[in-house]
Amino acid sequence: MKKLLLLIICLLPFKVFALADSAKSNILIDYNTGSIITENNSDEELPMASMTKMMTLLIIMERIDSSKIKLTDMVPISENAASMGGSQIYLEAGTRMSLDTLLRAICIASANDATVAVAEYIAGSTGEFVRLMNEKAVSLGLKHTNFKNVHGLDDEGHYSSAHDMAFIARELLRHELILQYSSIYEDYIKHPDGTNTWIVNTNKLINYYDGLDGLKTGFTKNSGYCITATAKRGNMRLISVVMGEENNSIRNQDTMELLNYGFANYKMETIIPSKNNIGSVNIAFGKKDKVDLKLMSDVEDLVNINEENDYTYEIIKEEIKAPVYVGDIVGKLVVYANDTKINEYDLTVKESVLKANIFDLYIKNLKRLLKGYN
Repeated sequence: MKKLLLLIICLLPFKVFALADSAKSNILIDYNTGSIITENNSDEELPMASMTKMMTLLIIMERIDSSKIKLTDMVPISENAASMGGSQIYLEAGTRMSLDTLLRAICIASANDATVAVAEYIAGSTGEFVRLMNEKAVSLGLKHTNFKNVHGLDDEGHYSSAHDMAFIARELLRHELILQYSSIYEDYIKHPDGTNTWIVNTNKLINYYDGLDGLKTGFTKNSGYCITATAKRGNMRLISVVMGEENNSIRNQDTMELLNYGFANYKMETIIPSKNNIGSVNIAFGKKDKVDLKLMSDVEDLVNINEENDYTYEIIKEEIKAPVYVGDIVGKLVVYANDTKINEYDLTVKESVLKANIFDLYIKNLKRLLKGYN
């Protein structure tokens, strides 16, 4: 009888439960390595609503980091910016607001009026700023993204994919300033007339998911509920994207499901610490003929806790000419896991080597000559 029941159970159709299966499209990636942990329809081109603003913010952050603009800059508010609908902080045309204030409005309240104001300030017009956005998408190798506006309101031909949104988020997170804004749950925006607007983060997961500190939500009638979220625990940061959800509750539940899966099944492992000896490289015309190599950063890999990897390495280097300084890239360490290339890491020198003068060359040649007689 038991054997018969077991046979019946085995013959019953087996359903595989996909992660975040309520979403039209989803993906979970590791920030450090860019490895894709899980995905479903991640290249499907869909409207992405206010997740658009991640690319807007990326361009803003690049301008800040290159000192082209400053957080203290006073940004003029145009009629166009003040007239924006959707999420807004009710900016008044003809006034000015600091870039810092407008960034808080964009990151916390997803304010369309603030987004347009900053885009106009940087590029002169939203049309020119959109050109910068699409140019950046191409440079990042994104194949399923096209921007038509800076804010994400529904627009014909304005789309992206879960995959592309995740990798825009990864690029944005390289600018650490963004998390100082996206992790704020509530704040007040002070207007030039002395009034205040209370703003609350559209990403409610910040308040109750362990380690979550960003990044951008989205909703329009065409897009449904979307979110790109990021959370860090220990030395591992994950980025998840869900698109086309039915409501906010399901959007959050699917996001937590993806992140929980990643944190429960994967860990970031240091394969080679940057302090380890990596070999040496020959130096031509230098005060020294050879110098030790050094990794620019730790070699890390995202590891499934249920699997074991066999790592091998290859050093790519050439003879270099002096002078060479610590920080100069002089080679690559290529890392393989189970014979599959996973990444490559820059190598520099452990000490600087200056160019040899005539006296140095004379001493070197003399030593070689004397050595030849021994």
